[in-house]
Amino acid sequence: MQERVMDRQAMMAYSAAMAAMQTELPSIEERGQTNNGCYATLEDIVDTVRPIMQKHGFAVSFRIQTQERGIEVTGVLMHKDGHREETSMLLPADISGNKNAVQAFGSSTSYGKRYVLCALLNITTRGQDDNGKTSTKVGIKLVTPFQAGQIQRLISQCPATTQEWFSGKYGSAVQVPQTDFDKLRASLSKRAVK
Repeated sequence: MQERVMDRQAMMAYSAAMAAMQTELPSIEERGQTNNGCYATLEDIVDTVRPIMQKHGFAVSFRIQTQERGIEVTGVLMHKDGHREETSMLLPADISGNKNAVQAFGSSTSYGKRYVLCALLNITTRGQDDNGKTSTKVGIKLVTPFQAGQIQRLISQCPATTQEWFSGKYGSAVQVPQTDFDKLRASLSKRAVK
């Protein structure tokens, strides 16, 4: 009984600290670049949120597991009073470009950490102000994080040739235009190994 009371108190402290911290977490500027667009780097995210997390009694750690279907990245958000929350993301090895196996593993791990950390803290990212240089991309609505997760799960179940095609066309699941989602999901579902 006492353990349940302590767990409840820890959860209440976690929730109160999370609510207070949320008011201080800014959107992270997308300064990383790929051929398909910009993204917030893991370094920028961590450098921005770490002092705010520490102020409110939070710390984060990651577990990485290699599975048959890909690389699972699990983020664990811990509060000083003992409560913790975690979330996971399963990713295929990032074989885009000329990466060797180690680089592919590292790239997927970094990608997973970025998105898991953003999910745990409800962080948003925003593009840099580039004086209109990317104005041709304005108005292109991308998939939601939930839809990106659906696509990523399907990709991890597809053959390497499909993964290579996807990587070449979109770069990553979060860069898929909303208009392509339904058709892409149907296509990947057919190609997924079950």
